[in-house]
Amino acid sequence: MFTAPPPDAGAEGSTSDSTTPVIARVRRRRRDGPQICTLEIEAPEGDMHAFAPGQFNMLTAFGVGEVPISQSGDPAMSQRLLHTLRAVGPVSAALTQLGPGDALGLRGPFGTGWPMEEAAGRDVVIIAGGLGLAPLRSAIYRLLAERERYGNIALLYGTRSPGDILFRRELESWRRRLDVDIEVTVDHALGQWHGHVGVVTTLIPHAAFDPMHAIAFVCGPEIMMRFAIAALCDAGLAHDAIYLSMERSMKCAVGTCGHCQLGPVFVCRDGPVFRYNRVRDVLSVKEI
Repeated sequence: MFTAPPPDAGAEGSTSDSTTPVIARVRRRRRDGPQICTLEIEAPEGDMHAFAPGQFNMLTAFGVGEVPISQSGDPAMSQRLLHTLRAVGPVSAALTQLGPGDALGLRGPFGTGWPMEEAAGRDVVIIAGGLGLAPLRSAIYRLLAERERYGNIALLYGTRSPGDILFRRELESWRRRLDVDIEVTVDHALGQWHGHVGVVTTLIPHAAFDPMHAIAFVCGPEIMMRFAIAALCDAGLAHDAIYLSMERSMKCAVGTCGHCQLGPVFVCRDGPVFRYNRVRDVLSVKEI
């Protein structure tokens, strides 16, 4: 049996090493954008699927294949698993076609989570690009549920167009709380959009956080993460205060197949959430 080494970011949920999926069923499917949907999956009764924000599950479309998908739901509701995915290949396309009552395979949770305990008492800057908001949503749920434990919270989200904005209802609900700074920007303004236009890094200089006492969570396309990290460093954050989620080429989820090995680390086993200074060198390698 494979035993993963201690995670570097402190996953709080249970970590499974199972290679055999259990049969789960779709409870609801919600369209969240062009070719993007969120599946609400009902875990089998009696199966424990508690997860830490930032962890992922392996989802199986029977007869097609298996893919890793980050948890995008509330970690306080482990029997109501949410996975947000885009139809970009045969497996994810098949999964997005599932409806209420349909079966799929489920195994996990796997990987390290966002460093929620390390963030306690500090300002938290969350930077998301496109679908990268989905792996961060579970961390946002936790931050807001325990709001008194953290300093200023800034959510900076960038996407291609207004039609690509994920989780609109949640974003508006969080904005109405008035205890979290939420800024959304788009690359191209269309229709009646009156918000920010430009890449997400342009929002960083205007966010309210103390770089000496802040921590950053970053997720999105790798090119966006590289620029976001550079902007955070320019703003005064130390390399060891920046965390990012990488999901390159994960296949087995337990570090045995080698597909996601990047130098000394396996993304599925040692990540997907990494402290930036641990993967600074491999992040400069082009996407594979």
